[in-house]
Amino acid sequence: MTRVDDVGHLYRLLVELEERVGGPQKLKECTGYMDWPDRGIYIFFTPDESRASESQPRITRIGTHAVSEGSSTSLWDRLRTHRGAKRGTYEGGGNHRGSVFRKRVGEAFIERDELHDEYLWWGEGSSAAREQRLAELELERRVSDYLRELPFLWVNVDDEPSADSERAYIERNMIALLSNYRRNSIDPRSRDWLGTYSRSEKIRESGLWNVNHVDEEYDPAFLNHLSRQIAETSAVN
Repeated sequence: MTRVDDVGHLYRLLVELEERVGGPQKLKECTGYMDWPDRGIYIFFTPDESRASESQPRITRIGTHAVSEGSSTSLWDRLRTHRGAKRGTYEGGGNHRGSVFRKRVGEAFIERDELHDEYLWWGEGSSAAREQRLAELELERRVSDYLRELPFLWVNVDDEPSADSERAYIERNMIALLSNYRRNSIDPRSRDWLGTYSRSEKIRESGLWNVNHVDEEYDPAFLNHLSRQIAETSAVN
């Protein structure tokens, strides 16, 4: 089997997943009251990005959580961090220092729209004072607006937190399979994709909002693991 074959296999599995869960969700419509699996993998698509030979939306971000032993972070905890705040002081915004996905999207906005002078400290440090966060609120809101419109699917992989977990294995290999970084492109990004303005060469060239694992080889056997986990995944209500 070639990499092209395996990419096709992956997308067919995701069609099966989509049918099982009743279609993708969007963060703007999600809450913690929904019965999310405790642990899993999420897969974001960008609606105006399509596969090269298909009308299927292209995957642009894969992620998981709790890959360190003892971590108690749930799947919804991670999704909520990407979604940002719906109310309170930072309503409509979020905390990019707690979400690398938010950080990378914000960086791309800064580069594309030449906002460097307004956001000198974007991405600096793991926390920021209230005054700094309020100064960054407008950009945080733009990031929220962008992320909340991205359709995503999820896979229930409820094993114990560990770097050797099934979740980490599937996530790592899915990224490595889809990445176009320093290899022949399959389903290349469009010129208009926001990630083309990323400061990260790995994001620009891989076509993914991922940095880790984009330069690794993949194990085709992960597709069998993914298929088994899809069979264990159901819709959330």
